[in-house]
Amino acid sequence: MMKSSLKDRDNVSIGTLSSSSCERSQVDQEMQSNATSTCGNDGEVTEGRLYTFLPEFNMLLIRQIMAEALGTYMIVFCICGIISNLKLMGVQVGLLEYAATASLTVVVVIFSIGPISGAHLNPSVTLAFAAIGPFPWPKVPLYIIAQLGGSILAAVSGRLMYGVGYEHMMTRPLHGCYATFWVEFLATFIILFVASALSNDPQFAGKLGGFIVGASIGLGVLITGPVSGGSMNPARSLGPAIASWSFDKYLWIYVVSPTLGAIVGVFVYRLLRLQGWSCELPDASSILK
Repeated sequence: MMKSSLKDRDNVSIGTLSSSSCERSQVDQEMQSNATSTCGNDGEVTEGRLYTFLPEFNMLLIRQIMAEALGTYMIVFCICGIISNLKLMGVQVGLLEYAATASLTVVVVIFSIGPISGAHLNPSVTLAFAAIGPFPWPKVPLYIIAQLGGSILAAVSGRLMYGVGYEHMMTRPLHGCYATFWVEFLATFIILFVASALSNDPQFAGKLGGFIVGASIGLGVLITGPVSGGSMNPARSLGPAIASWSFDKYLWIYVVSPTLGAIVGVFVYRLLRLQGWSCELPDASSILK
């Protein structure tokens, strides 16, 4: 899928687009220091093992899981905030406002937690990077549980703070199941295709990567909103459903379609790279200066 050294095989993600090499090396140094042996030459316990019985590399994993939960919480909570305009101010939320909220929130989250967990924020992204790429499968259920937990907590928080009913947070087909399935598929395909291209060569976009991914998500909301409500994320749709324990018969579309779109998006980009296609624009270095 993406070129990755052995050192950062576990960090294949959207968030690597915005993290600098200095940030990545800092995480690597922390992992190396945490992975020190438990005993010195004279049998004394080393400093890295004084505060936990768990292997020290698991502390980084715990931080990654917490970051995924917090990032997903921020996204769903901000969506609840924009939806609350209808209830609190009597103002109908337009598609452009919804897209801008989702896009800006994703940009903020990528730059804040990207260096920690990779900022997947989406079970479809996690599954795609694991299915076609070096992201380790043992981390997949932990990431997905964290993402769902953050979404559920955000839905509950939105209801308590804004008084927004769960029914307003849920996504439902607006123009038929068939159209909803394919528009969710295509939008997620585009997002993951773009993310794969940028992740393959993070130096190409530099620190603009987070903005590019955010823009692609905003575009996805604009093209899916009138048809499906603009989910493209199973956690975003499952969170309010689980919080209210109300499962619509169309909910499966918002789980299956984005996941397939994400996997195909990563696969197609990888296929193009294997066939010798280049994603670099001419004189890219001068464009970014």
